[in-house]
Amino acid sequence: MALTVGMITFDTRDAVALAAWWARQLGGTVHDESEGWFVIVTDVRGVGQVAFQRVEDPTPGKNRVHLDLGSEDPAAEVARLLADGASLVARHDEHGFAWTVLADPEGNQFCVAPG
Repeated sequence: MALTVGMITFDTRDAVALAAWWARQLGGTVHDESEGWFVIVTDVRGVGQVAFQRVEDPTPGKNRVHLDLGSEDPAAEVARLLADGASLVARHDEHGFAWTVLADPEGNQFCVAPG
């Protein structure tokens, strides 16, 4: 297996505020990289970093916390995961960064990206 946990990402209505709260709790440092729509907290003990992604309406149908998995060969990992029961939710390419959203057999979504 060639996957690593890149970060744990929380969906939230206010990424800046929730990131600041978790940074206080975990002793991390806030990095607002995308005008408040995606905020990373680094130096988190045990994990390295967590992220907070602003969404307009967190719904019960989509999990609010998901794994961002990194791979040297994301396409191969996506194919392997799909063959082992994951389902394809979406493919994205924004600001020169591409990732694939999958769901596990229970419907919990997670992302696979270069890493």
